[in-house]
Amino acid sequence: MNFPKDLKYTKDHEWARIEGRTAVVGITDYAQDKLGSIVFVELPPIGKSVKKGETVVTVDSVKAVAEVYSPLSGEVEETNESLKDIPEMINQDPYGQGWMVKIKVSDPSELVALLTPEAYQAFVADEEAKG
Repeated sequence: MNFPKDLKYTKDHEWARIEGRTAVVGITDYAQDKLGSIVFVELPPIGKSVKKGETVVTVDSVKAVAEVYSPLSGEVEETNESLKDIPEMINQDPYGQGWMVKIKVSDPSELVALLTPEAYQAFVADEEAKG
């Protein structure tokens, strides 16, 4: 499993890359692996206000429909429109071209609740151990 060091993580398997006041958000390599082949992505409208923990994206895979929760509160600034045509990009490059939304962060203090790569890796190892 891949745990890029420049990201923050949630226990719901989302990641956030902080770029100034913007958070680029997607799902982790672990999450895409558990979902299997992703066939459809429902993105939010630009300008939508989201609260930390609210559903921001819905992902359909061959195994399940999954909700992607916003790791931070803010406003959707941009969505990855290419995922509408190539949803499997999430499987192929979850931390790069498979990003989902960019959120203008409204409450930077929420960042402290996100997991470091090391803490997320330990969380995933624990999840795997539970089976």
